[in-house]
Amino acid sequence: MQFPQWLHKVVSNLGRRFDPHSLQFQLTFGIAAMSVLGISSVTFGVAWKLDDLIISSHKKQVEHLAARFSESVEIYSEMMSVEEAIERAIAYLATEENAIWVAHPDGEIAAQSKSLARGGHDRLLLVADRRATPIPKVFHIQDNYWTICGGNLQVSGRVVGKMNIARNITVDRQMFRKLLWTLSSVSIVAIGVITIAIAFYIKRALHPLQKMSQLTASFSAEQLGKEQIYLDSAPSELHRLESAFNQMLEGFHESWEHQRQFVSDVSHELRTPLTIVSGYLQSMLRRGSNLSDPQKEALTIASSEADRTVQLLEDLLELARADSGHLHLRKEPILLNDFVTEVVEMAKQYHGDRKIEFENSSQFIEVCADFNRLKQVLLNLIENAVKYSESDPITVTIAREKERGIIHVRDRGPGIPLAQQTRIFERFYRLDEARARTTGGTGLGLSIVKTLVEGMGGTVSLRSKLGEGSTFIVSLRAIAG
Repeated sequence: MQFPQWLHKVVSNLGRRFDPHSLQFQLTFGIAAMSVLGISSVTFGVAWKLDDLIISSHKKQVEHLAARFSESVEIYSEMMSVEEAIERAIAYLATEENAIWVAHPDGEIAAQSKSLARGGHDRLLLVADRRATPIPKVFHIQDNYWTICGGNLQVSGRVVGKMNIARNITVDRQMFRKLLWTLSSVSIVAIGVITIAIAFYIKRALHPLQKMSQLTASFSAEQLGKEQIYLDSAPSELHRLESAFNQMLEGFHESWEHQRQFVSDVSHELRTPLTIVSGYLQSMLRRGSNLSDPQKEALTIASSEADRTVQLLEDLLELARADSGHLHLRKEPILLNDFVTEVVEMAKQYHGDRKIEFENSSQFIEVCADFNRLKQVLLNLIENAVKYSESDPITVTIAREKERGIIHVRDRGPGIPLAQQTRIFERFYRLDEARARTTGGTGLGLSIVKTLVEGMGGTVSLRSKLGEGSTFIVSLRAIAG
């Protein structure tokens, strides 16, 4: 089942915002959970205590009513018969809420309040007869709540029957339920408001960390000695982290500078003697008419490796100059139509056995770039295409797209896997180590291409598909014409 694009986008955004592994989510969830627990405990504690107070109050009233009823019967019995005294006491104390009745020892009702005489209270009478005790208890009877107590009724020390008193507390129980519902609703709203407030507060408290993450993500190796982390209005713990991080950046910068200086010094010191060694080896090969075949083969291999090492040192020096900011570029207007034609002809002479095609544009395309460096970039890309493709032709095309001049260098080789395309411009990264050794590659060519193109204010990218070849795309700022 396919989800709509908008729903997928909403889910993705929610997934990013509510990452359960993020510190913001965990703090918000933890504090909100504690708030829920605290507010719920207080709410239910207050409700339980209020319910207990209401029921206790009604029980005391029933106990007091039972004591008054016994006293009233005792007083009235001195002026009239016991039966009349009971009826007079019931009439005096019974109300709509308070039901009073007295039963003979055989269970027959001797007298009862008017509310019971109207009928419909059989269940109440049955429960009271079976379960009433001198200590008042609360019973749920036919959707009503009653506080009931019962005991023997004595007149002049003689038991004349069983007394039962029931108080209807349904209205108070309903009011308590409404109050409990109101408290619960208010608690839910309070929890929601508190959770939102906590989320915003934690987001604001973590803002310095997010700023620190954004700043560190934007740092490059060249910026290590120029940039530092500054956090405004941050807690003291984050200021200590800021200080430690800045010290770490300074340490990284010093290490990076030492490494770059070391590479530059080593490359410079080794280039001259290796160039001399390469020259001597080539001279011996040219003049060594008395050399045996194994000797010639050994000298040829040694000369090839020396040339390859010299080229590696040249590349390292080029990158070291770029890293240290000493790569000077002389930008000038260049007409790509004529420039690329010249470079392709030069590449054809160098790779005489390979077919290199140039598809010129019908419009004049002028860009701002360094003439020699752009030539180095284009020759490097053509050489790379020749190395990593078989006998198929190499195609170079130019085009203009809006305010950019575009150069495409396409081969029809095996292509580059998608997982490796993002690393193709890294230093010393090579797809096939064994093949690079046979072709003389150093793994720095594309890295130099990227450095030079970006130094001229352009970009270089790659499009590749397995089995169909690769296309390197150089984009430079075009001059309006």
